[in-house]
Amino acid sequence: MDNRAEVSAFLKSRRDKVTPEQAGVQSYGERRVPGLRRSEVAQLAGVSSEYYTRLERGNLGGVSESVLDALARAL
Repeated sequence: MDNRAEVSAFLKSRRDKVTPEQAGVQSYGERRVPGLRRSEVAQLAGVSSEYYTRLERGNLGGVSESVLDALARAL
């Protein structure tokens, strides 16, 4: 079962709903989209931006439970 689209949509929808203020992230300038930037989610979860981007694109191969827990706390 390929659930990449579902994973991608889920992570993006959660990221869009969390404001920088809610996450305790300093916001600089205007934002073109609502919610957190990918790099901000990655920082909050303690992973690299590239790794988070890969996860948001639905590539969950080899992801650990601790990373999923960290993303859940961040989002």
